[in-house]
Amino acid sequence: MSKQVCRLVIESVVEDGRKFRPSDWIERISTTLANFGPDHRLHYDESVQPRVINGEKCLVVDKSLETSNPEAFAYILGFVQANRLRVHEEHHDSC
Repeated sequence: MSKQVCRLVIESVVEDGRKFRPSDWIERISTTLANFGPDHRLHYDESVQPRVINGEKCLVVDKSLETSNPEAFAYILGFVQANRLRVHEEHHDSC
């Protein structure tokens, strides 16, 4: 059984190792899919979340977004490709 891609981890680093600017791009993308809850606080969508991994800001995108919101998924992938950002895939036996 092959492992499936469950999440894309997008780093705030360009393929050549430079930091990507603007530095708030992760917040900009993740908040477009977020909602304010009854507590009047911003709640990120489960499929697009900002994270700090190994001390670096990253955007974690669940592959379920490709089905639930294909336009948003395509936009994020286009942004990643256009800006040559580093991406790592997280694989699991079952997603």
